[in-house]
Amino acid sequence: MWLLLAIGSAVFAALTSILAKIGIDGVDSTLATAIRTVVVVLLSWGMVFITNTQNGVFEISKKSWIFLILSGLATGLSWLCYYKAIQLGSVSKVVPIDKMSTVLSIILAVVILHEQFTVKSLIGCILLTAGTLVMVL
Repeated sequence: MWLLLAIGSAVFAALTSILAKIGIDGVDSTLATAIRTVVVVLLSWGMVFITNTQNGVFEISKKSWIFLILSGLATGLSWLCYYKAIQLGSVSKVVPIDKMSTVLSIILAVVILHEQFTVKSLIGCILLTAGTLVMVL
């Protein structure tokens, strides 16, 4: 199931870039990010109510609240940077750089979460970085 969801994530992320580039034409990037955020909030809370999980909000630990809020701040800052970048630049150059978050996530997972880093992981990170450089240069 995780694989299907990951594929869905990739498809919707690709659509996000294309639809945003079209929609941001003549719109301030910060305003565009705010509009997108409202849509995401409505969709997310809609899913919470559809799945009847809204009462779980009272069971979230203090630690989880802190890190979910920090994650939300990181997401918001990422979106603000992303929208401004696609407004100013080419989607075909911005998206590969944005996807370098994969390499950064792997590095942070090793450093902060102490996840395993193998030779295969190293080769993958090198190839992703090289591929990104080829696409943007």
